Amino acid sequence: MRRRSFCCLIAVIMILLFIIFICTFSSHVSVAWSSQTEFSVSGRALYKLDLSWPKYPEYFTGQVFAVAVNHLAGLVYVAQRGENVPKVLVFSTDGEFLQAWNSSTLEMPHGIFLADASTEPTLWVTDVGNGPFGHTVKQYSPSGKLLQVLGTPGTAGSSLSPLQFDQPAEIFIHSSGDIYIVDGDGGINNRLIKLSKDLQVLWMHGEKGQGLAQFYIPHSVAVDNSQRVWVADRGNKRIQVFNSVTGDWLGSWGSCFKEDAPYSVRFTPDQKYLVVAQLNTNQVTLLEAPPVGIIGQCQVISSIHLPEDVKPHLVELDLKSAALYVAEIGANQAQRFIPLTAGAV
Repeated sequence: MRRRSFCCLIAVIMILLFIIFICTFSSHVSVAWSSQTEFSVSGRALYKLDLSWPKYPEYFTGQVFAVAVNHLAGLVYVAQRGENVPKVLVFSTDGEFLQAWNSSTLEMPHGIFLADASTEPTLWVTDVGNGPFGHTVKQYSPSGKLLQVLGTPGTAGSSLSPLQFDQPAEIFIHSSGDIYIVDGDGGINNRLIKLSKDLQVLWMHGEKGQGLAQFYIPHSVAVDNSQRVWVADRGNKRIQVFNSVTGDWLGSWGSCFKEDAPYSVRFTPDQKYLVVAQLNTNQVTLLEAPPVGIIGQCQVISSIHLPEDVKPHLVELDLKSAALYVAEIGANQAQRFIPLTAGAV
C-alpha cells in the first residue's frame, strides 16, 4: 500500500513538473513570437509581415544596416556590421539562406544597392569605416568579388578629382547608368553627387545648412520615373527633390517629419508611393507620390508601427513582387512585408 502511495506521489510530482515546464516554455515562445509580430498599421493597410522570411533568422549575427534585391534572380542581399561576422548575407526571396561574404575589404557597410539586374548584376556597397578600406564605395560581383573602388580607401576627403568621400551613406544607380551618391553619414561632407557611367561628375550640391539644396546628413537617395531625385535629408528632417538631368531644386517635404527624420527613401514598383524608414519612432511610412511637375506637400497614406527599439534603417523593394524589405539595426535582422493584395501596391 505504501509502495502504491509512493508511486502515486512520484507520478503527481512528475505531472506538476511537466506542467511547470510547459508553462515556462510557452511564455518564452510567446515573448519571442510577440517580438516579431507586435506591429500595427495606421492609415490604409497596404502591407503585412511575412513571418516565413527568412526561414533561418539565426544567420543574422550582426547589426543589419541595408538590403538589396535582385528581383529577376530572386536573391536578397543583407549587409550587416560587427566583429567577426560576414558583412553580406545572401538569401533567396523564398527565405532560404544561400551564402555569406566573408570579405576582408568591407569594414562598416552602410548602404547596398543592386545594379544592372537584367544584364550584369553587381552590388554596390558604401563603407563608412575608419580603417584602411573605409570612406569608399565598392562594387562587387554577386559572389562577393571586389570589382571596383570609388574614393580613396582609408582617407576621408572632399575632393572631386580624385574622388573622395567621408562616410558615404548610400548609392543609387539608374537604369541609364547614371550614379547618385549621398555623402556623408555624419562626416565633413554633406553632398549629393551625380556621376556619369564613366565616373565623371555631372553635377553636385554640397553645402551644409538648412537652406534650399543644402544638407545636413543626407542619408538616402532614390530616382523616380519622372526624372526626379529624392534625398532623405536626415539632419534637417525633410526630403529634398531635384531634377535628375539639370540638378535644379524642385521642392522639399518636411511637414510629415515633425517627430522623426526620414532615414530611407524608395519607391514602390508602380511609383504610387514613396517608402520612408523613420528609425527613432520605429516606423515605416508610405507617402503618396506626387504627379509629374508637382511636388506639393507630403501626404501619409499608411504607417507601419514596429516594436520599440527595432530601429528601421534602410529599406528596399522587390520590383517584381513589390515585397518590402526592412533592415533593422536595433533588432539585428531584416524583415519582409508583402502586399496585402496583388494590386495593392
